[in-house]
Order: sequence, then structure tokens, then C-alpha cells
Amino acid sequence: MTVTKLSLDQLNRLSVDAFKEIPKNDFVVVLDDIRSMNNVGSVFRTADAFLAEKIYLCGITAQPPHREITKTAIGADESVAWAYAPNAAVLVADLQKQGYVVVAVEQTNGSVLLNDFAPVPAKKYAFVLGNEVFGVSEAVVQLADFCLEVPQFGTKHSLNVSVTTGIVVWDFVSKRMQ
Repeated sequence: MTVTKLSLDQLNRLSVDAFKEIPKNDFVVVLDDIRSMNNVGSVFRTADAFLAEKIYLCGITAQPPHREITKTAIGADESVAWAYAPNAAVLVADLQKQGYVVVAVEQTNGSVLLNDFAPVPAKKYAFVLGNEVFGVSEAVVQLADFCLEVPQFGTKHSLNVSVTTGIVVWDFVSKRMQ
């Protein structure tokens, strides 16, 4: 068998309107003071790929429309629902009232390792990812239902926020599909 790459037409991509109408997976992504617009755009693409309900952009996190976000998002900033919240901690408290399990993706003394994370069926999740230097704000860490950590084995102790988002969201969706 000869292997060939699929063309864009063969991928059967949804239109933006069709994407907005289909059911989403029961999670949201909260970006807490993300500095890089490229990271924001990349998170939009990940949220699109895994059918996130919504992205919340908090604090200093840039908002669409902006050419730096759009360049990396390649249109996902138009397909994925998003909202701005000035304060991540206030948003997190509101999400908890709405029934979301709030998960701060952060290294703490009580973090659950990603490979040990078992999402509860029928529960909605909010994954909070933090600033590229300082991580998730202390106020949000204290409010979170628990902290989740991606195990790492090299000399560095952190991953890029957009890479971490992809890992965590893929893990969540793949466990829900089992």
C-alpha cells in the first residue's frame, strides 16, 4: 500500500458555522494572565481540535481580534466560543457555582499526576493554565478543586503553556472516549 498525505478537501473539515452547532466536549479552558499571543492562538487551535465548550481569557491575556492570535489560531479564534474575565479567581468561583470541577494545571505538593487523573463521567471540567513565568495565580490554586501536573523527566521543570494545554486536553478527551 502506498501511503499518501490527505489533502485539505479529503479531511472533511467543518465550516465555522457547522462547528458552532455541533455538541462540544464538557470542558472549558481558562487562561490566567498569558503573555504570549502566539500561545493564546495555539490554545484556540487546540480548543477547536478537541471541541472545547469555551475559552476564558483572564487578566492580561490578549483577546481576538489580533493578528498575532489569528496567525497562530488559523481561524480557530472565530470557531471557538470565548469570553474575557478580568479576574481569574472570580471566574473560577463562578464556574464552580455552575458545577464545573476546576483543575489548576500546576506543580504543587498535592498535585495529581496526569497519568493518575480519572475524570468523573458526566462532570464538567475547567482547566486553568497560568502565566508563562509565574504559572497559575496563587488565588486560583487555592480555589481549585485540585491541581494537575504533567509528569516530566528531563532537566526542565516546565512545558510551554500551549504544549501543556494540548497534553492535558488530549488526555481528558481520550479518557472520556474510552
